[in-house]
Amino acid sequence: MAPTSPPPPEPSRPSPRPSPPPAPQAAPPAAKSAPDSSRRSEKSRRAIFDAALALVGEVGYPRTTIEGVAARAGVGKQTIYRWWPSKAAVLLDAFMDLAERAAREAGQESYEIPDTGDLAADLKQVLRATVDELLNPAFEIPSRALAAEGLVNEPLGAEFVTKLLEPQLQLYVKRLRSAQDGGELRPDLDPRIALELFVSPLAQRWLQRTGPISYAYTDTLVDYALYGLAPRG
Repeated sequence: MAPTSPPPPEPSRPSPRPSPPPAPQAAPPAAKSAPDSSRRSEKSRRAIFDAALALVGEVGYPRTTIEGVAARAGVGKQTIYRWWPSKAAVLLDAFMDLAERAAREAGQESYEIPDTGDLAADLKQVLRATVDELLNPAFEIPSRALAAEGLVNEPLGAEFVTKLLEPQLQLYVKRLRSAQDGGELRPDLDPRIALELFVSPLAQRWLQRTGPISYAYTDTLVDYALYGLAPRG
């Protein structure tokens, strides 16, 4: 009897393929950040200041209105009234901001009168810079507008003096006291009164237009004032 043939081998089964990895979950949409209200407010404030200064220069203070400033700045007038009570208050803050920006652009952290040990030279340097500022339309126009309005608007005038003028005058007081300590000025002087000998004539001539203002004029004011303020004997 013929030997029985062995059964054919079973076909090999392919090994099972691994399951594909699960598809990645789509990331949830990023939440939109809330608008930066402080940045938006600063942008609006800057636009209002620029508009107020531009309009005063173009049409003058009497014809400048809150409505005009709002339209020029692209904001609602209620936005302006929420921050300032009047156009004069807007202009005061705009002018102070302009002065601060000018100081920063000039690399000045804060305004100071130099103290080199030569009082006459220091005062002449500062007053020459003041002449440049007073003759610059960007400063002259809002300065005149605020000065004129301050004469008839007592609260604004007081604020103008408190916020802008008196801090500047105190810098002169500080420098004159240093000169007293160094023996350049009489010790019995009141520096707050003494500074008016050279500051007030310049302001009066500029505001009333009684004559031109120049370096030569302010240099002469300093020479005349210091002659009278110097120690006796």
